[in-house]
Amino acid sequence: MKLTSTSFGDGQPIPAEYAFCKPDAKTHCTLGANRNPQLAWSDLPAATKSLALICHDPDVPSKGDDVNQEGREVPASLSRVDFFHWILVDLDPASASIAAGEFCTTVTTRGKAGPNAPRGTRQGINDYTAWFAGDKDMKGDYFGYDGPCPPWNDSIKHHYVFTLYALDIAKCPVAGKFGGADVRRAIAGHVLAEAKLSGLYTLNPKVKL
Repeated sequence: MKLTSTSFGDGQPIPAEYAFCKPDAKTHCTLGANRNPQLAWSDLPAATKSLALICHDPDVPSKGDDVNQEGREVPASLSRVDFFHWILVDLDPASASIAAGEFCTTVTTRGKAGPNAPRGTRQGINDYTAWFAGDKDMKGDYFGYDGPCPPWNDSIKHHYVFTLYALDIAKCPVAGKFGGADVRRAIAGHVLAEAKLSGLYTLNPKVKL
């Protein structure tokens, strides 16, 4: 089973057009185009009935004390946690690919609609939902894809891992407002195979990709 993209290569930098935020010389960062990247799959198990896609960043700081603070830096030694950027389920395995910008083409403030999505799929809430919960201008339920926006003062590059799961069930057993951890639990025991594709991103000009 393979997962590929024409938007970026495995282990290579993700272009800013697929990011929630892009670098800005004056303000450190500004909103990006936030398009979902192109993805394509092949060599699925013959018994595959549906696909689930999860994109997560495993490099998010576990504490926010230094995040985006002038004159400070998020240390590399800080423990890191998962941050979910995209949860997509009930994807037809016969479709073979997702086009760039098919599921997301811009940053939408105060949340995005869901869970129903194109092609009869469903999308979960990503972790910008929790991140913006205390921001009156941005708070809301963010369904679907929202791309990279790591701390602009983080001392490490961030990895964005797209994992595609081939499932032996036609519909993922989640309902309502679900997240990445919910899908991981729900598909346990139903995964026939999986494939991963990772990209790199930073907003810190001192960090080399």
